[in-house]
Amino acid sequence: MKLFTPILLAATALLSLLSTASMADSPTAPGYEDEAARATALLNKAVDMYKEEGETAFAKFSRQGEFTDGDLYVYVLDRDGRMLAAGGPSAALIGRDVSPLLDDELKEHLAAALKQPDSDEIHSDEYRWMNWRDGKVEPKRVYYQLYDDKSFAVGYFVQRSSPQAAEKLLDDAAAAVAANPQQAIERINQLDPEFNRDDLYVFVGDLTSQTMVAHGYNRRLIGIHFPEMKNPAGIQVGQKLIDATNAGDSSVTYEWPNPVTGHLEEKETLIRKVGNYLVAVGYYQELEPAAE
Repeated sequence: MKLFTPILLAATALLSLLSTASMADSPTAPGYEDEAARATALLNKAVDMYKEEGETAFAKFSRQGEFTDGDLYVYVLDRDGRMLAAGGPSAALIGRDVSPLLDDELKEHLAAALKQPDSDEIHSDEYRWMNWRDGKVEPKRVYYQLYDDKSFAVGYFVQRSSPQAAEKLLDDAAAAVAANPQQAIERINQLDPEFNRDDLYVFVGDLTSQTMVAHGYNRRLIGIHFPEMKNPAGIQVGQKLIDATNAGDSSVTYEWPNPVTGHLEEKETLIRKVGNYLVAVGYYQELEPAAE
């Protein structure tokens, strides 16, 4: 079983090859510009090294050193789905054909992706992957290039969702509440994945009773009186949300624990009044260190 786990996780990583969107079509998530630059720089470095040294470069890719950068590492697949090199946990699969680990649908997608022509274009995609540092399955953005019948790739974990993703979740939640409030509230409180996406979740307040009726992450907040809801710093976040909603505002900013990182981070919460309900979804931005 110890061998099967990394094999299964590495197979999941092949989802990174399922997109042919170029970097221009896949904008970097806000706050991850540095990671994107580091990932593409490492990818370019690896491809350049391969062009110089051929397959002897794989040994360099597969050990800690010049082809790792913090959590970033290079991995390489051939067009048959065989892992040729990996500087991270996927090293357990080096030399193995991972195609048999995939179901029929994924095999078809992988085969189509690996039939793309070689080019200088860097593609970008996002998939879910086990972060070995915290043991959580998290979104991972990958950059990859097809060269000499091989896919060279480098990715980084995205622990904070984009404002666009938050807006999309709010649209979906508001529509569900408008269509059937009680059913939507029950689904949110049952942690339905449709309303709980990585560090994004929905919460709903009843504006008449000023109570929390649904929360997609912390069920202990259900039933709390909004004016009594405070963040760890003692700020009356609940009252700010009610005041903003009544004033017709579209968002409120405050500090709140991020369920993915476990840290206190700045949260921009998008709010919408739906009938007599306050529907909200927030996205996180890492706090800047305090100046000394």
